[in-house]
Order: sequence, then C-alpha cells, then structure tokens
Amino acid sequence: MSTTVRTAIDIRSFHVDFPEEELAELRDRIAATRWPSRELVSDRSQGVQLAMLQELARYWETEYDWRKAEARLNALAQFTTEIDGVDVHFIHVRSAHESALPLIMTHGWPGSVIELLDTVGPLTDPTAHGGSAEDAFHLVLPSLPGYGLSGEPVEIGWDLGRTARAWAELMRRLGYTRYVAQGGDVGAGVTDAMGRQAPEGLIGIHTNLLVPALGGTMPTNTDEERAAAAQIATFGQSGNGYFVEMATRPQTIAYALLDSPVALAAWMVDHDTDAYYKITRAFTDGQPSGNLTRDHILDNVTLYWLSGTGASTARSYWEAYGPDAPAASRQPLPATTIPFAFTTFPGEIWKTPRSWVEASYPNVIYFNEVDKGGHFAAWEEPELFATELRRAFSSLR
Repeated sequence: MSTTVRTAIDIRSFHVDFPEEELAELRDRIAATRWPSRELVSDRSQGVQLAMLQELARYWETEYDWRKAEARLNALAQFTTEIDGVDVHFIHVRSAHESALPLIMTHGWPGSVIELLDTVGPLTDPTAHGGSAEDAFHLVLPSLPGYGLSGEPVEIGWDLGRTARAWAELMRRLGYTRYVAQGGDVGAGVTDAMGRQAPEGLIGIHTNLLVPALGGTMPTNTDEERAAAAQIATFGQSGNGYFVEMATRPQTIAYALLDSPVALAAWMVDHDTDAYYKITRAFTDGQPSGNLTRDHILDNVTLYWLSGTGASTARSYWEAYGPDAPAASRQPLPATTIPFAFTTFPGEIWKTPRSWVEASYPNVIYFNEVDKGGHFAAWEEPELFATELRRAFSSLR
C-alpha cells in the first residue's frame, strides 16, 4: 500500500499504492451484491433509496477510477509518525509564504483527508485564489486514528481528548510553536478538546459544528434558538441511527462494512438529510452540489474500503460518545479561553445561533453565517471554506 522513508525524528514519508488485485476484488464484490427490494416510501425515511444506490454501484463498478484519487494524494507531501502507539498519517503542505500561519485541520465521519484536499490550494497559496500573501497557512491534515491511512488503535481509550493530545504532539514534532486548529463533525470534537486542553502553541480554534450543543441543553429564548433546538430534536428522533449504532454496537455493523462495499457506501451516504439528497442528485441526476461530485464521493468511500477501516471508524464513535466507553465517566474540561471562531453553513444538521456560540465559549472572536454549504462544507465549498478560515483567524496573525 505504501513505501516509507524514515527521518531522524521518526517522521516517515508515505506513498499510496493499493494493489490492482484489490481494486479488481472490489469490482467483483460490487457486481455480486444481493439487493433488497425497493423501499415502500418516496423519500429517505426508510433509509438509503434503492435507485440511488444502484446507480452509485453501477458507476463505481464500471466507470470510477481510484488511481486518480491516489494521484491526488501522492501529489501532496504525505507522512506517518507513531504517536502513543498509533501510526498517524498526515498531509503536510508548507506555504511558499514564510509568514504563513500553521493550521491543523481535522476531518470527521464519514469523511477522511479526501474531503479536505481541495482546500489545500486556497489555504496554502491564497494569492492564486483571490487572497493575499498575508492570508496563507502552512497546512497539516492528519487522518484520525483508525481512519483511512492512519493505523487502528489496538486498545480502548482513543477518545477525542487523546486524539487532541496526539495532534498537539504532532504539531510539536513539526516544529510549530504557534498555530491554529479547525474541525468539523468528529474533527470539531477533537478541536474543541484541543481548545480545552490549551496545549502550548495553540492560539485559536475554529469549528463549523457546535460541539456543546450535542451534549447539553442550550437556551431557547428566541425564535432562532427554538428553531435550532427543534432541528436537533428531529435529528435525535429520526436522523441519528448511524450515531446510536456506532456509539453502542460498533462491532455489529462492522461485519457488513468490511464484507460488502455497497453496504459500506449505503452506511456512509446516510449521514444527514442535506448531504444525502445532494449525493443523490449527483448520482441520479448528474447534478453535483459544488465539489460533491460522483468521483469525489467515491474517492472517500473507496479509501474506507481499501484501508479496511469500517470497524475502527465505527469504534471511534463508541470511544467518543458511547455510554460504556472510558470517556463517558469523565467530566469535561471547562470551556476554553483560547480565541474561538465559528461559521454556520445553511445545510448543517442545525443552524447554530450566535447566542449559542457565545454561551458556549467565553472568547468568541469571529462568527459568520454563509449562504451555501452543508455538513461537509470544506468538501462541498472549498473556496468559501478557505475564505472563512482566512477571515476567522485574521486577527491572530
């Protein structure tokens, strides 16, 4: 799968190259799928719809080319380094502008570093994307433990806080003494934990998912707050089946995720309503939403399949959110006083009011509401997302 070259500080260069026989086996497994009958409703209320998934499978088997995704990854500087017993994969792109601000950016589930690739150019080379040299970032994109090209944890205890500490160690190894962090989905949880831990060198954080709203009661004094609370309630009642399963019984779903590529694809695209219908339109109507194209969606699913990380990614939810995990008995650290920035995207699971952000973090330096993008905002709208990060951290440069 890879070749590695060791350096003096145990950071190894990395190259992706999955064997052709694994790609052939993937196509054979797709072709051998045993399909259920069609759902009995006209929407997604019974789950992923048959027509969409069959079109995804047809395209995946007969037209999709994984080697293009490999080439995109291998065009960037990739590395691995062992931290706390896990080989952590990461992309590290230094800007040509030496005054650039270091930024570590964390993906979530069902994502990977694939969803962040198209932000690399706008963030590291802003002068080519409508920005100025002063907007540049040195960019670090790690793969979460057990995701994609990182190694799987072999013991319990890899919760959000442990990953946050690993990221601080990674930035230390790279020589960054002053940096910022961004996260969405699970990555927002890691970034929130980094802020609360306040490691030396971290000067600001930005998220596009409000982590405290997942685990606590938020104010409902205004119409905007009540609307957001209602969206969260709807998600909890009918939209979080994947969340409950992975947080409580990840090993059970893991058998399907490792055995059937179509089961894996169905599990991954059934995340939230906005993203699901955008993905559906990309496959059934040929109408992608921004960067959520058929190929980019399948780049991400194929990485999960080839790396065999369906089980370990599911277990990450048990670690972070499960009632039986070690983290469940720990009290959360107090809210960070590190500068906090937030962007709300219209297609997110809920529309976060500014009042909730200010109630959750004592040092809000930036809040903005944009008019496009959803849960996978960095993937769907990479240029807009990069602009938001440039603005969010401008006062910290």
